[in-house]
Amino acid sequence: MNITYDMVQEALGMFAFLAVELTLLFLLISYIVGILQEYIPPSKIQAILSGKNGKGYFVAGLLGAITPFCSCSTIPFLKGLLRAKAGFGPMMVFLFASPLLNPIIIGLFAVTFGLGVTMFYFVMAMGVSVISGYSLEKLGFERFIKTESYVEPKTSACGSASGESVPVNKWKAIWQITWVDFKKVLPYLMGGIALGSMIYGFMPTEFVSAMAGKDNPLAVPVAAIIGIPLYIRAEAVIPLSAALAAKGMGLGAVMALIIGSAGASLTEVILLKSIFKNQMITAFLAVIIGMAIGAGYLYGYIF
Repeated sequence: MNITYDMVQEALGMFAFLAVELTLLFLLISYIVGILQEYIPPSKIQAILSGKNGKGYFVAGLLGAITPFCSCSTIPFLKGLLRAKAGFGPMMVFLFASPLLNPIIIGLFAVTFGLGVTMFYFVMAMGVSVISGYSLEKLGFERFIKTESYVEPKTSACGSASGESVPVNKWKAIWQITWVDFKKVLPYLMGGIALGSMIYGFMPTEFVSAMAGKDNPLAVPVAAIIGIPLYIRAEAVIPLSAALAAKGMGLGAVMALIIGSAGASLTEVILLKSIFKNQMITAFLAVIIGMAIGAGYLYGYIF
């Protein structure tokens, strides 16, 4: 493949765009989560998402469905749930469901593919998210969360003349926690954005379409795996998928690509390494890829 000026320009443009967008998103969402934690006690969140009677799993799924987060901007909210000691299973349901079922994707799905396909997608994403969250909890995967992820960063306070600490303004304290969190994930964030931007700029859609065309019996798993490293915004994943379908990609493979690209990304995986151990990262990717492949084959069978 010959690298052209346009490819370099696209990659650099995407890097600049994502760096600014995800930085602002991370800071904004982290700060909002901090405000919510100020007014909603951890015991309340823990009670809602405890999962003891099964209700917490579905509440977490619905919470994911109404939050307009992409795969990366889910991370600050996840940190908030960890510090609120929410149930591990429901927390994982939220992690899976939030980027897949956000209102932007569902709306574009309905407009582009119709209500029937949208309902199939919603049921698959919600069902697999709930089952996976429940299964990971029962299998004891909570032990693969890094201990420091539960600890809230300490904020600084100015000392008084008597040597006693003076409480910091609560809004400033929330911002300090947000900023400490951001500095911890910044290397992961920039590294992930750089990788995603290179793939975005140098991998042509014709290659993706050829690898996952209708005549390829492995089109669905290929599309699912290709979708993971492609960091595609919610606003772009549906139009891109429609364009690939028009180029000859099978609709089952299109479904797998949408789930793979919206459900996970290299940037998100790198960010999750600041929270999860490798075993949990592997389980997370296995769920997303399994969901994408299963939905792709089932869609081709039903439709």
